[in-house]
Amino acid sequence: MKEVALLLNAMRQAGVILDYALFGAAAQMRYTEAVATFDADVLVGLPSPEGLDVLRPLYDFCRQQGWQPEGEAIRVGAWPVQLIPVFSVLTREALAAAETADFDGVPFRVVSAVHLAVIALSVGRAKDFARILSLLDAGAVTRAGVACLAERHGLLEAWQRFENRFLDER
Repeated sequence: MKEVALLLNAMRQAGVILDYALFGAAAQMRYTEAVATFDADVLVGLPSPEGLDVLRPLYDFCRQQGWQPEGEAIRVGAWPVQLIPVFSVLTREALAAAETADFDGVPFRVVSAVHLAVIALSVGRAKDFARILSLLDAGAVTRAGVACLAERHGLLEAWQRFENRFLDER
């Protein structure tokens, strides 16, 4: 994962991306026990988010650094890395509020636990619900914190359905 952090920091320094933050299952491992994942999902802020092929400059930069595309990802060492442009007000906020962790001496930006939970809530797949439960069980987020952020992003009803389904029976 250190190679991924080095690449992302180089992309930011070169201006290819404005910012980045690890999210998804790989980010969850910062807050909970390890989970199985096959790739690293990274939110990216782009300097020019318009156009049909917004990721082309990123893929070109990665090729110049010796990292090759592999399907929808870039293979960086052992990790397929999916670069995902900010896609909503919630993910834009998550990127801005990301925390900087230290990975073997290299700064590595990671989405906060509460943003991770609310992004998972917004997507709403079974594995996303499992992520929320894991974050709650680990004490990385609180019900009140998730509710507050969910409400700010128009997801309070989805949160209440989640609570009724998964938490009120506990």
